[in-house]
Amino acid sequence: MIRPFFASVSFTLMLSAAVLGQPAAGDGTTLRIDSEFPGGNIIVGAIKGNVVNLRTDLRDTKGSWFYYYFRVDGAQDRTLTFNFTEGTPIGVRGPAVSTDEGTTWRWLGEQKDTKSFTYAFPAASGPVRFSFGIPYTQQHFDAFIQGIGGNAALKKDVLCKSRKGRDVERLHLGKLDGDPRFRVLVTSRAHACEMMMSYSVEGIIQSVLADDAQGKWFRDHVEMLVVPFVDKDGVEDGDQGKNRAPRDHNRDYDANALYPETRALQDYVPKWSDGKLRVSLDLHCPHIRGVTNEKIYLVGSEDPAMQVKQQRFSEILERVSKAPLPYRAANNIPFGQSWNTAESFKAGTTGARWAAGVPGNDLAATFELPYANASGAEVNAASARAFGHDLASAIREYLESTAKP
Repeated sequence: MIRPFFASVSFTLMLSAAVLGQPAAGDGTTLRIDSEFPGGNIIVGAIKGNVVNLRTDLRDTKGSWFYYYFRVDGAQDRTLTFNFTEGTPIGVRGPAVSTDEGTTWRWLGEQKDTKSFTYAFPAASGPVRFSFGIPYTQQHFDAFIQGIGGNAALKKDVLCKSRKGRDVERLHLGKLDGDPRFRVLVTSRAHACEMMMSYSVEGIIQSVLADDAQGKWFRDHVEMLVVPFVDKDGVEDGDQGKNRAPRDHNRDYDANALYPETRALQDYVPKWSDGKLRVSLDLHCPHIRGVTNEKIYLVGSEDPAMQVKQQRFSEILERVSKAPLPYRAANNIPFGQSWNTAESFKAGTTGARWAAGVPGNDLAATFELPYANASGAEVNAASARAFGHDLASAIREYLESTAKP
């Protein structure tokens, strides 16, 4: 659905080649820049020569944020510079680029500055998509689930309806017949733009369903509940999600929760758990760049007892890690350091803090996976998926060695 420009939502611009300061193609080709697809986000400003001015659509975001996802068509045989007039939203590996309507992606590469990037469109170019990260929306999730096919260890259900009437999925996987020894909760996309962890969720699911010793162990002992899109509307509408007004989804785990998803989680999980929840992981992505934001880390709890358990899990994860993305427990951010202070949580309760209080839960933690660069290694769909496999391995060992029976 086309959204009106005055509402500060996505905007479609049609211009002739001549307006870009280049000879007209002679075939009536026009340049089209839009974000009218799931997850799309951009506002198009003035075009001067071969420079296209853009802004990220902040909508109901308090302050600035960096997520964008747009499509360019009709730019055959042209070299355009896309300049962001507000903020510095170009990541450490440049934008992600797709030339097949968002099916496959690659990083364009580090750019000269953090406000713009340049792209040379081939003469035979079709539509090209650009995004801050590698997008993951409903269509990706549906394709992933369909690819699994029928599996007795996987059940798809609905947690609730979103504000806009979309189904908010909950997946049950692992031991679904009889009572499991343990239950595990995995949530993702409380901040709509943090798409890289969705690929890690896929990796976790693959591990639980795998035809190997680890998969068999999960199916013998663990029922896992996965909520892949805590902010379903934000993901599909292309919202930033982070710092949403009047309240961020990841500050909405209180008695007066605003959003159907967070209300439903608070209602459903304790009943489903029945005292057997032992591990809960809430999966996120950090800021754009910088030493902290280019490392995988766990967000430390203010509870000293939980800190000890988080450290134990972190040491296991570091030891069992096989993914191309390095994880080091030393990179965690303990409570009281960097941004992880009481000031950051004044707006409300986070998913991890709420889950820590679910009866029986032994470990509650938030993990942050960089968008593009993790200690020098490239973050992409495959490597993020591999990190999910590592998380699953760590969950298994933690449950086997330390969790209450």
